[in-house]
Amino acid sequence: MPQLFDDVGEIVEEALRRVGNKVVLALPLGIGKPNLIANEFFRRARADTTLDLTIVTALSLRKPSGSSDLEKRFVAPLAARIFGDYPELDYLDAVRRDNVPPNVRVIEFFLEPGSLLNSTHAQSNYLSANYTHVGRELLNRGVNVLAHVVAKRSVGGAHEISLGSNPDVTLDLLPELARRRAAGTPIVMMGQVHREMPFMLGGANVGADAFDLMLDHSRFDYDLYAPPNPSLSTVDHAIGLHASALIRDAGTLQIGIGELGDSIVYALLLRHQQNEAWRRALVEAGTERSAALIDSDGGRAPFSAGLFGATEMFVDQMLDLYRAGILRRRVYDYLPLQRALAANGSNSRVDASLLEALLAAGAGPRLDAGAVAALRTAGVFKSDCHFADGCLVSPEGTRIEADLSSAESRAAIAGECLGIELQNGTVMHAGFLLGPRAFYAALNALPESERRLFDMRGVGSINQLYGSDIELRVAQRQHARFVNTTMMLTTLGAAVSDGLADGRVVSGVGGQYNFVAMAHALPDARSILCVRATRRKDGELGSNVVTHYGHVTIPRHLRDIAITEYGIADLRGKTDAECIAAMLNVADSRFQDKLLSAAKRANKIDAGYRISEEFRNNTPERLVEAFSIPRRAGLFSEYPFGTDLTRDEIELGRALRWLKENTGGKWATFRTAARAVVGGLDVANHACLERLGLSAPQTAQEAMTARLVNLALNETATSRTVATDP
Repeated sequence: MPQLFDDVGEIVEEALRRVGNKVVLALPLGIGKPNLIANEFFRRARADTTLDLTIVTALSLRKPSGSSDLEKRFVAPLAARIFGDYPELDYLDAVRRDNVPPNVRVIEFFLEPGSLLNSTHAQSNYLSANYTHVGRELLNRGVNVLAHVVAKRSVGGAHEISLGSNPDVTLDLLPELARRRAAGTPIVMMGQVHREMPFMLGGANVGADAFDLMLDHSRFDYDLYAPPNPSLSTVDHAIGLHASALIRDAGTLQIGIGELGDSIVYALLLRHQQNEAWRRALVEAGTERSAALIDSDGGRAPFSAGLFGATEMFVDQMLDLYRAGILRRRVYDYLPLQRALAANGSNSRVDASLLEALLAAGAGPRLDAGAVAALRTAGVFKSDCHFADGCLVSPEGTRIEADLSSAESRAAIAGECLGIELQNGTVMHAGFLLGPRAFYAALNALPESERRLFDMRGVGSINQLYGSDIELRVAQRQHARFVNTTMMLTTLGAAVSDGLADGRVVSGVGGQYNFVAMAHALPDARSILCVRATRRKDGELGSNVVTHYGHVTIPRHLRDIAITEYGIADLRGKTDAECIAAMLNVADSRFQDKLLSAAKRANKIDAGYRISEEFRNNTPERLVEAFSIPRRAGLFSEYPFGTDLTRDEIELGRALRWLKENTGGKWATFRTAARAVVGGLDVANHACLERLGLSAPQTAQEAMTARLVNLALNETATSRTVATDP
């Protein structure tokens, strides 16, 4: 058992006593960080220059605060209500302000998107690495302290520890850390028990002896970071709808966090539960222009066999897929059984034919104790069957040769030892989780039998095929669809997902490259990269489909499927000219001619090529019209999964986004301000202005701000039932 502490200072003091004054501290990403322990290490390093502290982590989260006075008026009450007493990370504040002490270095391999573009410390100390390589880099840097939020429970009087939200890198590190510790290297594993942290099973359920020091007291149970569900715009829903038609029944699904991940889940639910309405939406949105690809690689029917999730991040909407019966395809860690299931369409019924399928899939032919145990756990054999001296012993004590090559033995086994239906298995492998507060509560409320269906594992197992069990991973991930988001796509199919042309990092590569490469390595797998066709910056509209860019995350030779709100571009195996033509078909029509001219100047497409008229109406107006009928039926709403925001906050959020887009440059700001000063404050907007403390302005600046918000509320009033993009 670990040494227990109820004081933050004391547990950090003990860690320093064991490892000395040179500390390489590894912290999990997201909510797996023990913020209080991290803050104590940083406080001590700031006060003691002899303490050399390196923090290696990712996705350091902070409560939103807003940069302008207007944003602060909106965000402050919202943050207090939603994020509660979540403790801020002191090192993150120092990084943001660029006042990190010289004896401290903070290295992150994934940043909160867009939050640290102007931080010299963050940008210069960013570690560019695939998620699967992070463990290796930590070891190379001499990690000697690992601190982790954990969940604890008692079973039969014994304490069990779960890595909860973040087995991701920790599980990959543990074996090597144990070897280094055995060789005499001082290494300390620190845990902080949190009673709201979901106790996740599978690989996350580690022994208590994995930890040396444990901070355990209820006063440290601060509110876990819990971002609310984002709003889904017309563009988001269109992209999700297109992608949902490419997901193959009996296949494998990986999705990322954010609006586009949520929109894909919503569309999959619609496909399964309201199939006729979903099919009509495919036609209206133009998805059926890719009918041949849908026929060969996707599907239009509800899910019968269901999907298996093999995803880096466990997002809350995955639970919705599970509850709806979509996330239901179970996989097993016994290769012959997994291959047999792939051959018979994942049928969970246990009968004599399954024994023949197991033999054909490489089981035995003479089963050993390990194979019998695996098949018993999976429900193929009855729970009271066992293996002894080369025989399978039935519940009645009959001894049967454990030889699947013998028809006589198979018949005897079928008659006395088979179960009725496959048991256990898992419907998802995931590396870490993050979501709204209700998500954590729902995981905690799952009965043990259901929680076991969600196997939390290391990213070394999830994000790649390499490993001693590569054949098993391939068998489990049949018809895989890896769906991820990118910031920009070139007309040649390269993706810009994590950085800017000048080298500044927006977020990080994370696991995206892993999944794209895996899609090309697996049979029948596809990588799907989703991007919004346009963006606004400084008040100006720009295309996210570009000719070229100074930085790419995914090179063009790994191009596969690209999706914008205007449709699907199948790029795999295409020549450059074919790729450009496909990308032009899904680009916003306001930019198509410019993109085509650039391709012609570079001799990448025939000088006489013309874009088909079928794709010449890629406009926001056409998109809104396409979704108008299903919206009147209550589909494709702005918050299909609910929200923690009030109605006034929803309207204000929409209005503030509009205001930001229309005050980005000097001329745009002047135009917007000129419109705002005309007229007074509308009575209909009183509640929203009151929410911002602007219903009765006291200064000239407040009066102008109130008028700007009033204008924005009026401009977005027509879309108050659903968000639309300009």
